[in-house]
Amino acid sequence: MPRPESATRVDFRSPNLEDGQHLWRMARESRVLDVNTSYAYLLWARDFAATSIVATVDDDPGGFVIGYRRPDEPETLMIWQVAVDERHRGQGLARRMLDELVDSLSGDRVRRLETTITADNSASIALFTSFANARSAPIERTPLFEAAMFPDGHDAELLFRIGPFSTARSTTPGGVMSMTTTTEPATAIFDSLESQVRSYCRSWPAVMTHSQGSTLTSEDGREFLDFFAGAGALNYGHNNPALLDPLLDYLREGRIIHSLDMHTSAKRDFLQAFSDLILEPRGLDYKVMFPGPTGTNSVEAALKLARKVTGRQHVLSFTNAFHGMTLGSLAVTGNSMKRKGAGIPLTNSSKIPYDDYFNGAVDDFMWLERVLEDSGSGVDKPAAIIVESVQGEGGLNAARLEWLKALSDLCREYDIILIVDDVQAGCGRTGTFFSFEEAGFSPDIVCLSKSISGFGLPMALTLIRPDLDQFEPGEHNGTFRGHNLAFVTAKVALETYWADDSFQNEVQAKAAELRAGLTEIAERYEGATVRGRGLLTGIAFPDASSAEKIATAAYECGLLVETSGPEDEVLKTMPPLTISSEELARGIAILEEATAAVLGDSAA
Repeated sequence: MPRPESATRVDFRSPNLEDGQHLWRMARESRVLDVNTSYAYLLWARDFAATSIVATVDDDPGGFVIGYRRPDEPETLMIWQVAVDERHRGQGLARRMLDELVDSLSGDRVRRLETTITADNSASIALFTSFANARSAPIERTPLFEAAMFPDGHDAELLFRIGPFSTARSTTPGGVMSMTTTTEPATAIFDSLESQVRSYCRSWPAVMTHSQGSTLTSEDGREFLDFFAGAGALNYGHNNPALLDPLLDYLREGRIIHSLDMHTSAKRDFLQAFSDLILEPRGLDYKVMFPGPTGTNSVEAALKLARKVTGRQHVLSFTNAFHGMTLGSLAVTGNSMKRKGAGIPLTNSSKIPYDDYFNGAVDDFMWLERVLEDSGSGVDKPAAIIVESVQGEGGLNAARLEWLKALSDLCREYDIILIVDDVQAGCGRTGTFFSFEEAGFSPDIVCLSKSISGFGLPMALTLIRPDLDQFEPGEHNGTFRGHNLAFVTAKVALETYWADDSFQNEVQAKAAELRAGLTEIAERYEGATVRGRGLLTGIAFPDASSAEKIATAAYECGLLVETSGPEDEVLKTMPPLTISSEELARGIAILEEATAAVLGDSAA
């Protein structure tokens, strides 16, 4: 819905001493900006009036920009502070003030802009980046002030240097700009209409329009290297032409798209390819179930089936596990923030220690094995144990292969169904198609989603040991379990990348390159450690706030990377498996630059 028009006229002028009280109030209310004394603002209004600007909206103080000329470099305007009254935010006023101020000084040969910004101040970063982009000006970001230099716990500051830039821009005579039509910011509809539950867009505010391979492009022309891959749903990159062309052909031919679980040629072709290229070469004997189209649907089906087959209710999962956001999946998830969203008690599950939870000091299965064999322990035998080989959301904890094999042996010994959640770590992410292959065992049930479609289309599988295939017809179903477009791209992805070992070998080589690059970065900072496996690898930092700040700095340098772990303490890299070595090296270089910007060149 359009934002109601709140202003008809905006005036720009140089400040005067009487503005001091209004300026201080606006600065105080701008939460992301430093708060200074009113005395400082009066001095500014006296001494820097010629290089600063005030905006009034319908005669109401709307905002200000404080700047001054560098004595040693008079063509550079240093911006000390930008503030907009909270009543007038969201209308692009900060950017307009910045443009007006720079244009008013163009006759004095101001050709560059400087400012300092903390790595997590996304609003200010977006403001100055948009200014640079609009004027086709280069922008440099370099560390300037380290956190240790501030006596009050202030974050480190990056120096943003923009220019030289063009001064050509049309203005209304007299410095007065009409606002009879309010220009909506590019994200206005998201802010006004979309639920506040949205998350990724808060870290990456650009409006994305195009994607290809390992690159996304925003509507303002910025390109972003992708070390996120749709949270693992785009293992083969964006708009992969090997998958796109068959998909377009299928659509042009008027083939069936929605079919529930009816027989279709697209489903038949996928099942045949999955059997021939994935199951048979690995000696795996599974029935293939199509639940709803997401990872949590696959997990829910697995949990229901395990309870139905065994007649037992309890399921064991692991510390820091993540299995989905629906109630059954949340019950076996460890993250307290996500569990709290359920709004009700999450029952019929217990958490047991994941590999190395006790730093190797305790045998992880000692307690479990003891209570299972002791009839007086009071602990009922569970229906199933569900595990991730690599805990993607839980902090990139990667279980040792021998630990996984021991878990499988324990489940077999005590007739407990073992479920491996390979939603994020599967489909080649760890270097083999399934993350458990190298451990030398076959789970009873395997959950797949995310990249099984190959193209980012919704699709999920639950792979079931044949004797466990005991659901009655229709006992578990879903309207979108027969997504034929996903069958088409999934089949082609298997044929293109998994017909032999060549792609797997390439992925393993790139994984080694990624780990080496991340290790080189981590070794420079005391307490930083590399975690994960394959192209699901990252750096854990002892200061839990570091990873988020580094991810923010990386975004401003053109790299999408997220964080994971219970405190978001891990910088998590997850590039497409098809990324080139050159792109991989460029992404690592950006991470190195971003880490240095946040933590300094070396803290070790």
